Amino acid sequence: MPFGCLALRDGRTYDTISDVTDKYEFGQVLRAKEFCELCLAKDRQTDKVFVCKKFLKKDGRKVRKAAKNEIMILKLVNHPNILQLIDTFETRKEYFIIQELATGGDVFDWILDQGNYTERDASNVIRQVLEAVAYLHSLNIVHRNLKLENLMYYTENNHNKVVLRDFYLSRFENGPITEPCGTPEYLAPEVVARHRYGRPVDCWAVGVIMFILLSGNPPFYDETEEENTDLHNRIIFCRIVAGDFEFDSPYWDDISPAAKELVCRLMEVDQMLRITAQDALFHEWIAGNGASEKNLKDGVCAQFEKNFAKAKWRRSTSATTGTPPPLPTSPRPVLPSLPHISIPPPAYPPPSPPTEASPQALGEQEDRDGQAAPAHSSQSPRPGIGRGL
Repeated sequence: MPFGCLALRDGRTYDTISDVTDKYEFGQVLRAKEFCELCLAKDRQTDKVFVCKKFLKKDGRKVRKAAKNEIMILKLVNHPNILQLIDTFETRKEYFIIQELATGGDVFDWILDQGNYTERDASNVIRQVLEAVAYLHSLNIVHRNLKLENLMYYTENNHNKVVLRDFYLSRFENGPITEPCGTPEYLAPEVVARHRYGRPVDCWAVGVIMFILLSGNPPFYDETEEENTDLHNRIIFCRIVAGDFEFDSPYWDDISPAAKELVCRLMEVDQMLRITAQDALFHEWIAGNGASEKNLKDGVCAQFEKNFAKAKWRRSTSATTGTPPPLPTSPRPVLPSLPHISIPPPAYPPPSPPTEASPQALGEQEDRDGQAAPAHSSQSPRPGIGRGL
């Protein structure tokens, strides 16, 4: 047994807190998210700085499952547009995930700070997101929580590289998925309607991100109700299921036809007809000359500041699990029930069934006591990770 580890009656081996703190020096909490806390972690030997996610087991089964999920996915992926895993620890009370640190800031913030912003800039962002999504889909992984807030620039001095973060809601598509999961404004129609779904939900979310980057507006909104209320979300959900979005004037007047066409193909209500991430990479707005060079800065940023004031926007992006909220009792007119449309399975090659020792099988395995299996401290064996800032 490794020195400093604890062995329990069930045969599991856990790290101790000293195993973690002897290797990394931790800073103050940067941000508390729905499932975890974020802080900086400096390697005591190399002085390299990383980001650490700490999940508390006492916060419940969903938190333990989220931590286990993210560890499993990150150990398998290696892509330039995905923040790479550096180290993991599991103590009796916590999970620690050490990842590369992206210092370039949110894509949202970068756009607000630019003097010039064009479709070509937006196309560069969407291309990198699609490359990461296509890579995940090739591994039968569904991200399930793609949104503007989860896109960052890798370094402050180079705003050409965009990276994805937050994989705690990701999972393998090794069977029908029906659990509603994600951020309300980005949910695909099949998720809202509680039909089985898979990788196409990520392509829908990319379409929502693209819509916002080009206009500064969300495709589905309701101005009559306060955000985060049940009625507000219900209205949004009804519009999502119906695919009820428009290219409103004047915000879309200067946007190229190629951009509008790709948005429509990504936000196709029928998931079987929705364009895949791999096919979208060959679209003329991504790979050709379809993206306009006209400066969109003033119009897009004005709408950003109106619709997505930072505090307001980030409060509204907590991930949700569960059924769409019921209508509250009130004198308001009752909205129609969500239509249950019949959607065939997505047009992807069927994933191979997991074997007993496969990552898919391990990811679906649940412990009898409801806690996740231990993720021992391990330096990732993949080449190219753990590089300095």
